[in-house]
Amino acid sequence: MTDITILTCKAYFAPEKPSAYTDNILLEYRLLKEALERLGLKVNRTYWDDPNYDWSQTRAVVFRTIWDYFERFEEFWPWLQSIKTQTQLINPMSLIEWNIDKAYLFDLEKRGIPVVPSVLVKKGQSRNLIEIARSMNWADLVVKPTIAGGGYLTYKYSHADLAQHQAQFDTLVAGRDMLVQGYISSITEKGEASLMVFGGEFTHSILKRAKTGDFRVQDDFGGSVHPYEHSPDEVALAQKVMAQCPYVPAYGRVDIVWDDRGQPMVSELEIIEPELWVRQAPWSAEVFARAIAAELSTN
Repeated sequence: MTDITILTCKAYFAPEKPSAYTDNILLEYRLLKEALERLGLKVNRTYWDDPNYDWSQTRAVVFRTIWDYFERFEEFWPWLQSIKTQTQLINPMSLIEWNIDKAYLFDLEKRGIPVVPSVLVKKGQSRNLIEIARSMNWADLVVKPTIAGGGYLTYKYSHADLAQHQAQFDTLVAGRDMLVQGYISSITEKGEASLMVFGGEFTHSILKRAKTGDFRVQDDFGGSVHPYEHSPDEVALAQKVMAQCPYVPAYGRVDIVWDDRGQPMVSELEIIEPELWVRQAPWSAEVFARAIAAELSTN
């Protein structure tokens, strides 16, 4: 029996045309695999929708680069319900159910965590963007699905053009829950910091910056990754966020931006399939592996 199966999506399982992007994915897999094997664990890898994989023959699955799930959610969710009865999920189902919808931000806010102010617009609701901006004292807006990743269907609407964007927003919300947020200027001025935490232990951080003329920091849109000197307050915030989760995650990432006073606030908490930039701090693979092994030993 396999101890750990690391999950990817089919596009990254055996890339036909390798690129720097897929090379990074395979490097991160190798670093984690070797760290787990040094702990005496048998490791395999497959894509989440592999029809021939016997999920009952692995002690646990670890979600990594399953980065098509939000575009195929109607397939992914039933699949997840099926395998949770056959093997252990790391991170566990309780965390996935909570974190998969960005409405978790409202939970964190209730628990005293500073988060990017947001308005939830439920599927099928009719909400006027100009009225939302006026009521929240926002200028430019960012809209995004509550279930998504990688900048998928995420748009910035300028204050002067909100009426023109209303039709697109109405189309988006007709099919899914959406978040509306005031645009945070520090994203383009400074970037967005990502802090990695494994089993409650902070390891390393990076800074993501958008390309000139864009606001999305993801590399899918030309964003870039840079070293980052995190502050003690930012580390404390990341660890506090993890402590507020329904269950302490074996692995996760806290994304931080800064308000008008320069104070950090949480823009995202990623504990399902986060990019973790282990390649930027290869030693962190050992901490990652130990956290997975500890989770495995509790079940």
